[in-house]
Amino acid sequence: MPYLLKTFSPHLSQEDIHSCFWSKRITSLQSAGNQPPLILPHQVTGAVPGTVQMRIKTSQISGDRLSQTKSMVLQDPDLLPRPISRHRRNQSQHNVGEAVETPVVLNGEYLNKAKISEGGKKLRKNWTSTWVVLDTDKLLFYKDSKQEALTNLKPGCSPDGMDLCGAVAEWTTEKSSRKNVLQITTSSGSEFLLQADNYHTISKWHDAIKRTADYLSKGAAGKASDKPGIRRANSTEYLPRHGLPSKTLSLPRPSPESLCTKEPKPEHRRSLKVFKSSKLTYSMSDSADKNGVKNRLKKFITRRPSMKTLQEKGIIKDRVFGCPLLALCEREGTTVPNFVRQCVEAVEKRGLEADGIYRVSGNLATIQKLRFLVDQEVEFNLDDSQWEDIHVVTGALKMFFRELPEPLFPFPFFELFVEAIKTKECKQKVQVMKKLVLQLPKPNQDTMRVLFRHLQTILTCSQKNLMSTQGISIVFGPTLMWPELDCGNMAVNMVYQNQIVEFILIESPEIFGLQKK
Repeated sequence: MPYLLKTFSPHLSQEDIHSCFWSKRITSLQSAGNQPPLILPHQVTGAVPGTVQMRIKTSQISGDRLSQTKSMVLQDPDLLPRPISRHRRNQSQHNVGEAVETPVVLNGEYLNKAKISEGGKKLRKNWTSTWVVLDTDKLLFYKDSKQEALTNLKPGCSPDGMDLCGAVAEWTTEKSSRKNVLQITTSSGSEFLLQADNYHTISKWHDAIKRTADYLSKGAAGKASDKPGIRRANSTEYLPRHGLPSKTLSLPRPSPESLCTKEPKPEHRRSLKVFKSSKLTYSMSDSADKNGVKNRLKKFITRRPSMKTLQEKGIIKDRVFGCPLLALCEREGTTVPNFVRQCVEAVEKRGLEADGIYRVSGNLATIQKLRFLVDQEVEFNLDDSQWEDIHVVTGALKMFFRELPEPLFPFPFFELFVEAIKTKECKQKVQVMKKLVLQLPKPNQDTMRVLFRHLQTILTCSQKNLMSTQGISIVFGPTLMWPELDCGNMAVNMVYQNQIVEFILIESPEIFGLQKK
């Protein structure tokens, strides 16, 4: 910028120089339009050596400088203002690798090593003394120093080790009761423990492993960011103005508030639009396919005949296990299920003297096999060799009564039998029980008569089968009766169940009109 130079004598005082300066300033303001000539230092003649030269700036010169400054700032009115970022991370020119320390190589040293997990799966901790070597990118394990020498001589042999890229080294006190324990977690999820009695030794390895892991991790991150298809999210790059489409130039200029918010780059917007449109198309077609499958399944289900219709046509038959007692007897044309009669006959034929009859459980797999044959209405013979274990037959009979939708003592009669067992006088109790039994449905009444007569036969051989009245009542109490709604009094109900079955078993000749044996 041009400046005026004026020479002053060194003998002038400070006040004289100041007044001379302001007089020159006023004269320059009054003479508008006339630019004073530029006087260079070498053009000043007659200057006394040692004098002070002072630069005087005129208003017009200042105006010219101001106009030049404005022209530099507002060079292109259409150019969007660029956000100025002074954060270090936004400066793409800095070199990240300069701040990263180089890895450390440690020679072999004996450390205690234990591998506690591999790929996220826990392993049994087993401490072993190992010769450990820290390479530039790996931690190698040898049995001893001799193995390291042999491995170096044989190219085909490779020692055990771990890759330190992405590994984390930290102190731990929870994984072991030993002191000075270092835990190393690899990127694959494996965990190792290193330990030494000397703290300075293990601390040296901790620092070296941590330094190497950080170096490798940052180096891998730097390589990933240098790939051609990857851009930094923090860089403030803009496309050239002439390279943008015409539609982009016609967009309104952003407000100062919108400049503070981060927006995707123009080249990314097109890819986002394509991704969104393809995702929308896929989701629409996917939902259409789902709706089509849903509609077809709905039509198929609505056209399918009901269970009752299939049962009436004989396509689906009711099973024996889990079928209501009334329906089963009606289907078989009897008042006592055929399976109950067959089991009773088989037990009385070859199981009266079996130790713990009805108390000992049979093989569950064999019981389920017998149940399958009964449900499929396949002909079977309980005297066959595959049913030679009598406890399988008794187990199947107990399972039949347990899986009835309504127990042998129907739900409406449960509370009535409980009140009857509370009667103190024995004769009155017998009469009340007999009256309740006679009120039961015919299939329940007849099945109960057959079962209790059979249990009376079991008691006649109690000296050999070691079954008592109380033992049988404990087995059959919860099997033959239970409340419709469980009110939380399971223990109380179980006591009543056992007492009712035991009393009916003792008084069965009087209640059912059976002959005493």
